[in-house]
Amino acid sequence: MANPTIFVMLWSLMVSIPNSNARKEGAANEELAWFQNICTTTGKEKVVKLHFFLQDVQAGINETVFEVARASISENSPSNFGLVRVLDDLVTAGPEKDSEKLGRAQGTIAYIDLETSALGMNLNIVFTAGPYNGSTLCILGRNPITVDKRELPVVGGTGIFRMARGYVIGNTYAYDPYTEYGVLEYNAYVSYFDDSSIRTLQGDQ
Repeated sequence: MANPTIFVMLWSLMVSIPNSNARKEGAANEELAWFQNICTTTGKEKVVKLHFFLQDVQAGINETVFEVARASISENSPSNFGLVRVLDDLVTAGPEKDSEKLGRAQGTIAYIDLETSALGMNLNIVFTAGPYNGSTLCILGRNPITVDKRELPVVGGTGIFRMARGYVIGNTYAYDPYTEYGVLEYNAYVSYFDDSSIRTLQGDQ
């Protein structure tokens, strides 16, 4: 005779799996409805200017930029071609080290030009304080680091900045070649959709 306890457990498992799938499907449908609404409804797009600084530490005990790879040509290249670095810089409201902390700038940079110093950047601004806490902005593109003002595209974001677009103007605010400590200034011009239904769904979708 079958054990009734085992039968109950198997029945519960069979019931819970469809319920779990239904919840996931429901969450996906909610996400699709939000996406369709935000793409077809006018008057919800907002524009904001963000001004912040990156504390770029390339040496020392508090280093935030690390080399992860280099090509055979990198050492003798006038532009460091083929050098790849990963970074996790502090983002602050002002240029000073002890200025208000807004988040982190995390990503990869690669030297991509054979002739001049230019970076291919994948940079994520992760806000951990202020009105955009919990949101991110994604910046991609070519960064000619010897140019005074560099323009890079904003190609997306998360949280409040879902479906964001725009651009940033960056420049080197200060750099000490002896300590390899730099302060980078960014002005970001971003448009995004303002919708009270924006939220982050937890778990798999």
